[in-house]
Amino acid sequence: MNLEYFIAKRLITAKHFKSSISAPIIKIAISAIAIGMIMMIVSVATGIGLQQKIRDKVSAFNGHVIISNYDNNQSEVTLVPISKKQNFYPKFNSVPEVTHIQAIASKAGIIRTETAFEGIILKGVGTDYQWNDIKEYIVSGRLPDFSKGLNNEVVISQFLANRLNLKVGDSFNTFFIKEDQNQLPNIRRFKISGIFNSGFQEFDATYIIGDIRHIQRMNKWNPDQVGAFELFVKDFNTIKATGELVYQQTASTLDSKTIIEKYTYIFEWLKLFDLNIIIILAVMILVATINMVVALLVLILERTQMIGILKALGANNWSIRKIFLYNAFYLIVRGLFWGNLIGISLLLIQQYFGIITLNPENYYVNQAPVYLNWGYVVLLNLLTVTVCFLVLLIPSYIITKISPVKAIRFD
Repeated sequence: MNLEYFIAKRLITAKHFKSSISAPIIKIAISAIAIGMIMMIVSVATGIGLQQKIRDKVSAFNGHVIISNYDNNQSEVTLVPISKKQNFYPKFNSVPEVTHIQAIASKAGIIRTETAFEGIILKGVGTDYQWNDIKEYIVSGRLPDFSKGLNNEVVISQFLANRLNLKVGDSFNTFFIKEDQNQLPNIRRFKISGIFNSGFQEFDATYIIGDIRHIQRMNKWNPDQVGAFELFVKDFNTIKATGELVYQQTASTLDSKTIIEKYTYIFEWLKLFDLNIIIILAVMILVATINMVVALLVLILERTQMIGILKALGANNWSIRKIFLYNAFYLIVRGLFWGNLIGISLLLIQQYFGIITLNPENYYVNQAPVYLNWGYVVLLNLLTVTVCFLVLLIPSYIITKISPVKAIRFD
């Protein structure tokens, strides 16, 4: 490192900004980068977190791909049964992306208590049902066991339990209308073993989960007949491609539909988060860049005499430009440090304490979820540094236009 480079670097180092007229501009630039980084980290973490949480929640109660009879695809209620004797059940070997498959059936009914009544859909499940994804939504009680004889226990949502004034351990009558409306309805008495709260209002307000054998008996089906199959896949990002493979590998009498197709309005709404995140990133990087450009221009103007002296000593334009760019890089890193520290701290607080709550009727979740991934944090930092540094090359070009003679006389 030559002498003039060392002297100039010490002259413009941030340690001397407190006594410099450029101090307010420098502080604003550092603050802008820090605030921008906070906004970017928080927006990406909460945006992706909300997308994943809603996606996982919808999948937990519906599977990723639903195989049903064509006669049932316009209804939430099973009308025509499907035999379990399929080449894809109990394991979908022809599509390795499918990790689990479970048989279900559904039937509409009315819960009647002494004080209220509610229309519901009983979702019948069996021993192959995957309860792991449901466990986190259980707020009281336990999950039922359908591995033995016919079980009258059900899991009901907190929404329905509150409306019907029911709690864990209570029993209630449910009336299921027969296809021949002239006949008396089927009556089943269920006992609540557990209460869940998914925050997914459409499911909470409608479904209870019980033994599939109740539906098989009421519909006079054979034990190997079910209403539909729910499939789970390895990677949600490939759900469309996997859904097409599943459709190709199933019989022509059966239809398959991904949850993206079933709940189009939800996933179209989630796509808007991607656009919002991109807009926030662009705006924050633009603001940080503008502030850094202003700060660099102020530094150059303030150090015009120094630039002239260095040129008089024989320093070339690029070496002087590098001095200012290095100093600007130091300011950027300083802003990024505080931005990352504050941003990540806020995310960790939200992740562990859930301070920010959301209305589940609008957002399908009770609190703002957080997806903290170090990969995108590093990527955001690199993106900010790269864009700012490249843009700063433009104002640093002013240095090449400064004349040593005029600069030394500059006051």
